[in-house]
Amino acid sequence: MGRKQASAALDGMLRRFWRHYGSLSRHLMALKLQHYTKFLFVRDPFVRLISAFRNKFDRPNEDFYRHFGSVMLRRYGNVTGSLAETAAEAFAAGIKPTFHQFITYLLDPETERESIFNEHWRQVYRLCHPCQVKYDFIGRLEDLETDSEQLLKLLKVDHLLRFPSGPQNRTAASWERDWFAEIPITERRELYRLYEPDFELFSYPIPDSVLHQLQTTSSQTP
Repeated sequence: MGRKQASAALDGMLRRFWRHYGSLSRHLMALKLQHYTKFLFVRDPFVRLISAFRNKFDRPNEDFYRHFGSVMLRRYGNVTGSLAETAAEAFAAGIKPTFHQFITYLLDPETERESIFNEHWRQVYRLCHPCQVKYDFIGRLEDLETDSEQLLKLLKVDHLLRFPSGPQNRTAASWERDWFAEIPITERRELYRLYEPDFELFSYPIPDSVLHQLQTTSSQTP
C-alpha cells in the first residue's frame, strides 16, 4: 500500500474512533492497540465478492436493494420505465441485479465518488487497516475450524469455548470459474487490480483460472 493510501486509511480510522470517544480517542486507541489481543479473519477476495452478492443481491434485501441494487439497475440494467420501489416487488417481477452489474458497479469510478465502498465489499486493507494495526492473529475463513482453535488457545479460553461450525452452503473458491464465466476478461483483470493488495497482504494466490479463462459466448448484460 502506498504512503498516501496508508495515511488516508489511518485518518479514517482515527475519525471513526473520535466520533465514539471524543477527545480521548487517540489515548484510548493507543491503549487498546497496545493491550488488547487483536485478531482478524480474512477470505479469498473474489470468493468474498461472490458471497457478498449472494447474500445481499441474490435474494430480496430491502436495505441493500434501496441503497445499492436499485442504483445498479438504473445505471447498468437498461430498465425502461419506473423501477420497483421495494426488493420484494422487483424480485416478484423478475428484476434483480446481476453479478455482472455488481462487478461493473465496483469498477465504476463514479461509485466511490458518491460514497465509500460498503463494508461487505470494501477491500480488507481499507476496512481493517493491517498496515497500521499490528494484529496478533490473522486467520482465514477457508481454514476456520483449525484457525479458530489456534485463536482460542491464544486467548487462553480453548477450555471454555468451542467455535461453532460454519454454514454448509458457504461460498467456495471452486465456484469462481462459474460465477466469473460471463464477466469479460478485461473486467476480471481490472477487478483483480482493485483487490490486489488483499491478495498480496494475506498471501492468497493469483486467481489464474479466473484471469485467463475464456468468457462464455452468452454474454450477460451488465
